[in-house]
Amino acid sequence: MEDPDVRQRAENDPRGLLADFTNGVIFDEIQRVPKLLSYLQGIIDKNQNPGGFILTGSHQPQVHQAISQSLAGRTAVLELLPFSIDEIGRYNRPQPSTYEIILRGFYPRLHEHELRPQRFYASYLATYVERDVRALVNLKDLIRFNEFLRLLAGRVGQLVNYSSLANDVGVSSTTIKNWVSVLKASYILFELPPYFTNIRKRLVKSSKLYFTDVGLAAWLLGLETPQQIQRDPLRGALYENLLILEVVKKTLNQGLQPQLHFYRDAHGNEVDLLISQGRKFNAVEIKSAQTFQPEFIAGIKHFQSALSSNETVEALVWYDGKQQNTYQNAKISNPLLHGIKW
Repeated sequence: MEDPDVRQRAENDPRGLLADFTNGVIFDEIQRVPKLLSYLQGIIDKNQNPGGFILTGSHQPQVHQAISQSLAGRTAVLELLPFSIDEIGRYNRPQPSTYEIILRGFYPRLHEHELRPQRFYASYLATYVERDVRALVNLKDLIRFNEFLRLLAGRVGQLVNYSSLANDVGVSSTTIKNWVSVLKASYILFELPPYFTNIRKRLVKSSKLYFTDVGLAAWLLGLETPQQIQRDPLRGALYENLLILEVVKKTLNQGLQPQLHFYRDAHGNEVDLLISQGRKFNAVEIKSAQTFQPEFIAGIKHFQSALSSNETVEALVWYDGKQQNTYQNAKISNPLLHGIKW
């Protein structure tokens, strides 16, 4: 529907267009012609052929709005984030280092055409702001919004402080919250909430923000080589961003909604990632170091002690080393080498 000729036909003769596809069709950028969905509704109700129509779109809020109005209860929704580590591995190219992965990110065009990340992300951000942000919010000051994005990259994996961000950017806290909402709705940011259910302790209740694509975060930080990332003070935060979003992708690609949290109490005891499965938790500590240290599992031990007796915890340490082993019942591995497993 991005092609003006196709879009014009869909608007002027929707029945004629749909009659051409008796064996099913993929409609891309479906949000461009929302009224076409009303005609699809009648065909779907009559034929009852699941999977006959696949609808995709890059402007997620408009796609959801269009589908919810015309095809409520008739669709299965699959959220597709940028490539996963497994998917970029299918190009059969030399195994990239951790820092090469962070630098390049996961957008398909980068890998399909082996584009330069710096040029790609500059163009992507300009297009994204012009198309999605302006469509969702009355953006008057583009310079401040771009500054805000860079500030977010500098605070990746940290607790969100709207007042601090507002002071640094020079806008109100309400504006910052609106901007964050837009970034989440358009799949630029992912919000990781804290876990505090059934734990009688003083716990942190602010969320953390990560970038859906770690390559965009690295570009916003001005990092241009893997060596710069390896030496950067935010190396650990970027590594954490990389792996947490891999869990999100793995879950979404199965058609499931991720039940993910982090844990931090008032004394600073923390677990980077909690994967909830009923009353069972996979507690994951993420470290960019190449050498395992016993103190990596200290936060997990505190979390285990805070739970009730009918809740169980499997301890995982994901680090950048090559060896797999077990230490005090914690499974230690490099997920980039051995796969994201929990």
